[in-house]
Amino acid sequence: MSTYSESRLESRIMEAISTMIVTQVIKNPHLSRFTSVTDVRLASDNTSATVYISTVMEKDLDRSVKALNSASGFIQTRLASVLKTRNTPVLTFVADRSYIEGERINNLIDKALGKD
Repeated sequence: MSTYSESRLESRIMEAISTMIVTQVIKNPHLSRFTSVTDVRLASDNTSATVYISTVMEKDLDRSVKALNSASGFIQTRLASVLKTRNTPVLTFVADRSYIEGERINNLIDKALGKD
């Protein structure tokens, strides 16, 4: 698969999962409404995809990732109807802590410069 096609498929997966979260199609009380999909990495053979998840509050991140992993079969089924590809990748959800780490570093820099 070309890099362009792979990139388009990754963005379609990201958009579809984000829409499912926002419209609350995934009905899990542990899934935070402030959960967002930050990245999707598709395997070269399209059999699996790693979906990176972030939240505003760090305490909600692990619960949201666990909720999405438990609903991955449901999400994959809904994704199949959206993508209309021969095979739908198996989804694995992973916590993306880059936003939280960035905020922590910004706070440390502000503290060091005396900006509170």
